[in-house]
Amino acid sequence: MSGITPYDSAELLDTDEAVEEYLVAAFETGDPAFIGRCLGTVARARNMSQLSRDVGMSRAALYKALSGEGNPEFATILKVLQAMNISLQPKVGKALDPAA
Repeated sequence: MSGITPYDSAELLDTDEAVEEYLVAAFETGDPAFIGRCLGTVARARNMSQLSRDVGMSRAALYKALSGEGNPEFATILKVLQAMNISLQPKVGKALDPAA
């Protein structure tokens, strides 16, 4: 099928607002592997080479950690977010009713 190019979400993450919406949606899934893949997509959109230097990891290790296949330490996730100038904000939800 000539003329068809693969879809790449990274190409659409060209503003801070787009990145924020993308990551909010990823975190809403609660799926750690999916969140990792989405962080990897944002990292590719932002310049993986520079990010790997900022985080202090090789590009290959960072790609693996953010592939959804790896299982990065929380400290690594925090370093990646900090290097991309993204913060996590805790939000207390409704308490679960143990009687329900």
